[in-house]
Amino acid sequence: MKRVVLLTGSVFFTAIAAVAQNQPTALNQGQMDRLDRDRNGAVDRSEYQAFMTTAFVSLDKNKDGSLNSDEVARVLNVQQFAAIDVNGDGKASQNEFLNRVMADFKTADRGGDGRLQ
Repeated sequence: MKRVVLLTGSVFFTAIAAVAQNQPTALNQGQMDRLDRDRNGAVDRSEYQAFMTTAFVSLDKNKDGSLNSDEVARVLNVQQFAAIDVNGDGKASQNEFLNRVMADFKTADRGGDGRLQ
């Protein structure tokens, strides 16, 4: 379980840091390999979304269905959290979170084929 949380934090931080800096998501080969569940050499949209859904659940320590700045303080700074908290209520809902990371997936999908390679 600890390994999953560490991996989640690592990949999550990489993706969200790219958002905050307005850059496409850049995952290293080890992260790509872990996300590529069907082992076809690419991470498709559904694999990425499934992983990020699991990441959200793992980060939601108080299990209230949203992330607050305390729950993500180890992986996000204030500006990065604000990029996810679109409505500015101090919480990032699962919908806000997934909308942000999937928009980043689309940006990183340079080929437009729904896959990161």
